[in-house]
This record gives sequence, C-alpha cells and structure tokens, in this order.
Amino acid sequence: MPRSSEVAALNRLRLAHDLAPLVIHGNYLINLASLDPQIRAKSIIAFRGELERARVIGAEYLVIHPGSYKDQSVEQGIYSFIEAMTEAVEGLDAGGVTLLLENTAGQGKALGSRLEELAQMRQMALERTSLRIGYCIDTCHALAAGYDIAHEEGLALTVEFLDHLLGLGHIPVIHANDSQGALGSHLDRHANIGLGQIGEAGFARIMQHPQLRDKAFILETPQDDGADRRDIAMLKQLGGSGQDASE
Repeated sequence: MPRSSEVAALNRLRLAHDLAPLVIHGNYLINLASLDPQIRAKSIIAFRGELERARVIGAEYLVIHPGSYKDQSVEQGIYSFIEAMTEAVEGLDAGGVTLLLENTAGQGKALGSRLEELAQMRQMALERTSLRIGYCIDTCHALAAGYDIAHEEGLALTVEFLDHLLGLGHIPVIHANDSQGALGSHLDRHANIGLGQIGEAGFARIMQHPQLRDKAFILETPQDDGADRRDIAMLKQLGGSGQDASE
C-alpha cells in the first residue's frame, strides 16, 4: 500500500500539473470471470487490492476489463464476473472511487465487446454491491468489435447506441487509441493516432463530437521514439474547433 508521503507527493504533482481526473488501470491479469479456482482466487485478491490502492491515492476512477468467459457461455461468464466482484468488495469502503468497465475488442473469449454485455454487468453489479460503476470506452476496441466510429454516420449511430444502452453520463473516460485491426476484426492491436483504421479524420470527428468533448481522453498507444508526445499533440490539434474533420 502506498505510504502517506508518497500520496502527498502525488497530490502535489496533480495540483502542479492540473491532473484530473486520476484514472488508473487494473492489472491485466485479473480475470474475475474465470472458472479456474486459482485464477479466480488470485483475481479476487488483486481486484480488491486495486480498489484499496485507488482509494488511498485519491483516484477518481479504476478501469478494469471484464475478463474471459473460457469454457462458459457469455451469460455464465457475466454471472461468474459478478459473483467474483461481489466477493471481492464485501465489507470494502471504496471511498470516492468509481469502477469503470471497459469495452473489449472481442478477441478470444473476452467479455464486453458488445455494449449490451457491459450494460448487463453494470446493472447486476449495482444490485449486488455498493460500488459506483460506469464505463470506459476504448476507440480501438470499439472499431475492432464492429462499431464503425471511423466514419461520420457510424460514429453518430455509435454515440446514439452508447447513450441508449449505457448512458453517456456514465462514460467519463475514453481510451483514445487508433486500431491496427479493421472494422469487426476483433483484433486488439493499438496504433498511434492517425496511423490506423480510424485515422486522423475519424479522430477529429470523435474529439469534436459535442457529446464527447467533455470526456477525459487517455492514450494507450505504442510509445516508441517519443510517439507519446506526438499523439498528445495530434489529439490536441484534431480536437481544435477549427479542425477540418472531412474525409
């Protein structure tokens, strides 16, 4: 668990750099949907630990992947996820932390590639736990799962779908990643902004969309040779009110 001096140092840095909200990502090895007794037990402990640390450091959001439903149906996988989550948070005070369920590309047996699955998980979790729960939408995962956010009409339909199924007010964070995989490929491979299947025009529309502009956009793109600074600059440029978002 972080020491109080470390938390104080983090708070000073957040204040100095206007870092808000603070969003942390759960360990990728956590699989609350697993039927394997060892994986399930370790995932429950690890997930509880992530929530405890998030509370201690004052993070607003903790993002997690729903997990893999290997050897189960989707419905059984969702139930396994909820059962493990319920056990993990028993007696836990999560403080001001909101858990965000992240959509997935649907690679392998990953839960959460369909927005209906995310909506069902949140509803069931709210009924079983006292956690505050929302969503984090990953742009690469969305495209790979079949939501055509790269084009104007597809983005409009997807935003409408997001609002109808999840509620845009429950989506405070967007992972801004271009996609190496094509629409509906279910390939979870991130690309740098403008260098994938979404492209600069696609991200310009996303960044400028009136219903998305207030979201916290976070990069998870390849970071070789200063690409992180380039991607940040690119998103700022594409989000500008004067940016031409035409094809």
